[in-house]
Amino acid sequence: MSKRIKNINRDVIEWAIIRNGNSLEEFYAHNPDVESWTKGEKYPTLKQLENFTHKVHVPFGYMFLDNPPVETIPLPFFRTGQKAQTEKVSLNVFHAIQLIKDRQDWLTEYLEELDFSDLNFVGKFSVKDNASSIVSDIREVLQLEEDWAELYENWEQALNHLTSKIEEAGIIVTFNGIVGANTHRVIDVNECRGFVLVNKKAPFLFINAADAKAAQMFTLIHELAHVWIGESAGFDNQQLLPANNPMEILCDKVAAEFLVPKECFLQKWELTQDFKSLSKMFKVSPIVIYRRALDLKLINLSDFLRFYNNYMSDFKQRKEKQGSGGDFYATARKRVSVRFAVFVDNAVKENKLLYRDAYKLTNMKGDTYNKFITEHLY
Repeated sequence: MSKRIKNINRDVIEWAIIRNGNSLEEFYAHNPDVESWTKGEKYPTLKQLENFTHKVHVPFGYMFLDNPPVETIPLPFFRTGQKAQTEKVSLNVFHAIQLIKDRQDWLTEYLEELDFSDLNFVGKFSVKDNASSIVSDIREVLQLEEDWAELYENWEQALNHLTSKIEEAGIIVTFNGIVGANTHRVIDVNECRGFVLVNKKAPFLFINAADAKAAQMFTLIHELAHVWIGESAGFDNQQLLPANNPMEILCDKVAAEFLVPKECFLQKWELTQDFKSLSKMFKVSPIVIYRRALDLKLINLSDFLRFYNNYMSDFKQRKEKQGSGGDFYATARKRVSVRFAVFVDNAVKENKLLYRDAYKLTNMKGDTYNKFITEHLY
């Protein structure tokens, strides 16, 4: 007969259920045995308790705590239109942040062992500086001229090149719309468009890949501005608009000026107000062009929101028709980051990292990990 576990804390059980985004009533309706544990009517077996922790995504050891743990995220989270920041996020976003923080902690320690220098552009500016100065410095570090994007056929190619230049500068860029590699745990774009974890050795940028690619480039530069200011943050940037916070507003201005320089845009605007043409000229999506026109008061907010909402609605419909699929290893390169994966591979080859830890850091294991490293990384 299986051993029953009697020292169950009702408060911890109910905290875990609510933390997972469930209501107690609904969860108990589908899992009556769990409710019976909290009432002391039944006691779970070890296997039953393990299954419960997997269902609500908590470590097994939490079940034996005297009180529910206090969990905090290591960055402020900003919401569009709000002045105050929040430390409350969904479990999926919380775990995505934890995963990236674990990668950052490992890489920072590894780079310190290798005597890598600090990145001198991290925290070089503050919220008191102007956007143009920050943009100029970013361009200098990335070795990109103001008209760099004109070399590419479309804005998708421009985004790929921009990502490569950012990684060459020493910043890790990850595009992912789920927690790790778990396709059942989607990160809602309405809650989190992205976040950035800043330190001097290994800044990490996280862009929600579930978002339209049309918006990802703007998010990428917004996050890059955070690195130059030296402040970690997460944000929803609903309708591509910032929170009512000086740092968020400045990062937004940096993104707009970097992608669509004001003087050049105004010159082009005199020739044409066709947004598709302007999109092709600047190699950014139409959303970014509309957003820049709003910044410069060439259109009003209602015009921008009308276009944005229609664009995102069309994107959602196209995405639903396409369904899932795609090249797993090509996706893995973006989810993990090529730069980060190379460091992991080097550490394994130098016997400074066990394979099991490499699997955990990359969310791949066994043959999948080996094939990724040998056939799809370099």
